[in-house]
This record gives sequence, C-alpha cells and structure tokens, in this order.
Amino acid sequence: MQEPQIAAPSAPRSEDRPLLSGRPGWMKAAGRLRQNKKAMVGFWMVSVFILVAVFAKWIAPYDPLEQNMDMLLKPPSFHYLLGTDEYGRDILSRMMYGAQISLMIGIVGMLVSLILGMALGTISGYFGGAADMIIMRIMDILMAFPGFLLALAIVSVLGPGMTNLMIAIGIFSVPSFARICRSSVLSLNQKEFIEAAKSMGSGHMRIIFNHVLPNSLAPMIVLSSLRIATAILSASGLSFLGMGAQPPTPEWGMMLNTGREFLRSAPHISLIPGLAIMYVVLGFNLLGDGLRDALDPKMKL
Repeated sequence: MQEPQIAAPSAPRSEDRPLLSGRPGWMKAAGRLRQNKKAMVGFWMVSVFILVAVFAKWIAPYDPLEQNMDMLLKPPSFHYLLGTDEYGRDILSRMMYGAQISLMIGIVGMLVSLILGMALGTISGYFGGAADMIIMRIMDILMAFPGFLLALAIVSVLGPGMTNLMIAIGIFSVPSFARICRSSVLSLNQKEFIEAAKSMGSGHMRIIFNHVLPNSLAPMIVLSSLRIATAILSASGLSFLGMGAQPPTPEWGMMLNTGREFLRSAPHISLIPGLAIMYVVLGFNLLGDGLRDALDPKMKL
C-alpha cells in the first residue's frame, strides 16, 4: 500500500505578495528607479531644489528684504548674478528664500491631502456600504470643480495668506488621494492574507494599520510626488493673483506678478521666477513618473 503523497504548499503568486514587503521589495524598486534615466534627472533636479531651500540662509549673498534704491532694475551682473528688482533687492537671494516657501507649501499641502485622502479612502474601501456611498459622493462633488478654481474659492472664503493657501492646496487634492486609496483597499480586501487576518479574529484597526495601509503605500508615494508639483504650481498661481503670499514675502508667484509691469525694461524680474517654477514642476513630474514605473511590479526595464 502506497503512502499518500502530500503536495508541497505552493509559493504565493507575485500578484498576492505585498508590493514593498521588506527590504528586498524596496531594493528592487530602487534598482528599477536607478535604471530610469528620466527619473534620475528628475531626482537630481529635485535634490538641487531641496538643497537650495534648506541652505538658503547660508548661501544667499544678500538679505532678500534689503532694499537698495541706487540699484533699481539692474540686469544680471557680477555683484547681482540675477539682477535686482524694482526696489533694488537681489533677485538671486529672493529666489533662494522663495524656494523655502515653495517647498513648505508643496510638502504641507501634500501631507494634508495625503492624510485626509488616505483616511477617507480607507474607510470608504474597507467598510463599504453607506460610508462608501457618502464619502465617494462628496469626492465626486469636489472633483466636479477644477482644482485651481476650488482652491481659489477656498482662499477667497478664508482670506489671503500662507496658512489659508496651504489649507486650500491640501483640500483640493483630497479627492485624488481618496479615490486611489479606495481602489487599492478594494483590491486588497480580496487578498488571502486579509481574509486570513479576519478569520484569526484581528480587529478592524489592526488589519487596517498592519496590512491595508502598508500595502497601499506604493500608489500614494507616486501620487504624492506628483501632487507636490501641482501644489507648488497652484500656490504660485494663487500668489500671482494676490490670494497667496503677501508682500514683501519672496514667493515665486508673487515675484512673477510684480514683474509684469517691467516686462519691457527689465524682463528678468518675471523671467527668472517663471523658469524656476517650470524647473521644479518638471523635476517632480519626472521623478513621479519614474516612481510609478519603479513601484509597478509588472514593469521590466
């Protein structure tokens, strides 16, 4: 009589494994990112921007608020590498300090969107039912408005200023985070490890924080990098309209606005902030596209 053969347990399929489970997952994603030339260009562009913002206090040649009435509207020169503005202030120094403001707006706005969006998306996707319907209908209403107009309306109600600007930037990006997080949670609910955790008696909070949220990070990381660029661009647009940073704050969008009056006599006042905004937004978009490819397990570079 032959002994019954016991089949060896099959290895978990690649699509059932957490995307960034442990160190090997992160290392593979980092390897794919390094192989993406466009992503690395974006990475170095963003790195330069962050370094300038962090060390602006030490590398800026002048005080960004110091006025020199003898040096009004001077073009780029040896002493003023990017020229001076209508008050004789050094544009290079103002650009460096403006990088701090743009970085702060981008990060704070993204964090507000990320926290609120992941909370709402997780509740909607995990519990479903009436909570899902109510949350998603609210998100649909918010998405019916163009993001910039929604932010403009929020700032108009709250009033101009940096704090209100960051709140508005954060709120208008919440629907994107909520819907993507909900999609990830819905797909995770069908996975075997979630069903196993439920069958073992794990509570909802334990499952959400130990299993659902960690395995929903990949799309959130990609969207966060792209939304930082959107936040910086939207903040510059609102400041350009006078609804964001107020004078004499060295904010790029406001510098772009004040330079409109001198486009013929001193075009560098508007040209330089505009190029800086384009540089930063391009860098974050390239990095975000690279992260999307690197964190996609189906991508083969």
